[in-house]
Amino acid sequence: MFVGSTGERGPRQMVFDVVERAVNEALAGRGGRVDVTLTADGGVRVTDDGPGIPVEAAGHTGGPGLEDLLTRPHAGPRAPRGRHTVAMSALGTGPAVANALSSRLTVEVRREAGHWVQEYVRGIAVTPPTAVGTTTGSGTTITFWPDAEIFETTRPSFTDLANRFREVAVLNRGLSLSLTDERGQGEARSVQFRFPDRARDLIAGLDMETGARVHPDVIAFEEEDSRMAGTVEVSLRWYDSHEETVRGFANSLRTYEGGTHETGLRDGVTAAVDEYARKHLPLTATGSRLGFGLIGKGLTAVVSVKLDNPAFFGATRTRLGGDGDAAHPGVRDTGAVHACVRDVVRAHLGTWLEQHPEQAAAVIGRIVGRTRRG
Repeated sequence: MFVGSTGERGPRQMVFDVVERAVNEALAGRGGRVDVTLTADGGVRVTDDGPGIPVEAAGHTGGPGLEDLLTRPHAGPRAPRGRHTVAMSALGTGPAVANALSSRLTVEVRREAGHWVQEYVRGIAVTPPTAVGTTTGSGTTITFWPDAEIFETTRPSFTDLANRFREVAVLNRGLSLSLTDERGQGEARSVQFRFPDRARDLIAGLDMETGARVHPDVIAFEEEDSRMAGTVEVSLRWYDSHEETVRGFANSLRTYEGGTHETGLRDGVTAAVDEYARKHLPLTATGSRLGFGLIGKGLTAVVSVKLDNPAFFGATRTRLGGDGDAAHPGVRDTGAVHACVRDVVRAHLGTWLEQHPEQAAAVIGRIVGRTRRG
C-alpha cells in the first residue's frame, strides 16, 4: 500500500521517499547537494549537506525530530512560504515507511558541531541517538537495506532512478543530485545532474528533441501568478513532425494523465498563434480560425507548475485537478491553473512571435501550408 509493490517498484519508491526529504531541504535554502549510492551489500545510502535533522536528545529544535521523522509518515520538511516542495513520487510518505520496510536502517546526523548515530531494525529503534564525536560540517546520511522478506527484489533500477533524478534536477535550478552504483563488479558507475545558470531549455534537458527544427530558438519563459499561488515555466519548440509532444509537471511530479496546466498550455499556444496569423496574414491565407489540431502538429513542449497546494485527481497524482473538481473544495489552484497557464503562454508566445518575425514566419507558414493541403 505505502510503496505500491513488492516488486522492483517498491524499493525504488523507498529511495524516492528518503531522497524527497533531502531535496526539499535543499530547495528551502538549507542545502544544495544530495548524493545517492547503491552500495555493494544491497543497501541505499542518501547523504545531504543540509543542517542535519534535529536530534531531540541533543536539544535541537527547528523541525520534526529524528525519531519522529523515522517513525511517523509525512513528517518531512516543508518549504517556507513562497517556495514549493518537490514530490519525488506519487506516494510521498517520507522516510518512516522506508524505515519500516527495511531490514535495518542507520542514520547519521551532523548538526551544530555534533555527530549523532542511531540504528533501527524493521522500523524499531534498537539504540537511542548516540553522540559519537564532533564534526565541522553538517548534513544527514540515511542508509537502509530493503527487507528481502518483503520484496521480491531489493535492487532498484539504476536507470529508473537516474531518469527521475535528471527530471528533478532539470526542473529545479541549482540543485545537485548524484547517483552511484557500487553493486556491479569492477569500477562503480556514477552520474551527476546539475543545471545551474543556463536559460531553461527544458526540452533539451529532458531529452525531448524530436528531429529537424522548424525554428532555431527554444521559446522559454517563467512567471509567478498569485491567482494560482505558484509559478509556471514553459519551454517549447516546433519540429518537423506530425506528432505533438507535451510533457507536464506539477511540483516536479510528472503528470502522465495531463491536467489543467497542459490544457492551459494548448489553449494559450492556440490563441497566440491564431492571433499572430490573423494580424500578419491575409484572411484568405488562414481561412477559419486555426485550431490546436493543426498548430500542435510538431510542437514539443514542457509545462511545469509549482504550487503551494496542488490538487490532483486520484491517489496516483498523475493528473492535475481543475475547474469543477469538487473533490478538492477550497484549494486555491483548482480553478486558476488553466487560466494562469493559458494567459502566461498567450502573452509570452505572442511577444516572441512579434519579436522574431523570421522564425514566426517558419512556424506560421508550416501551419498555414497544412490548412491549404487539408
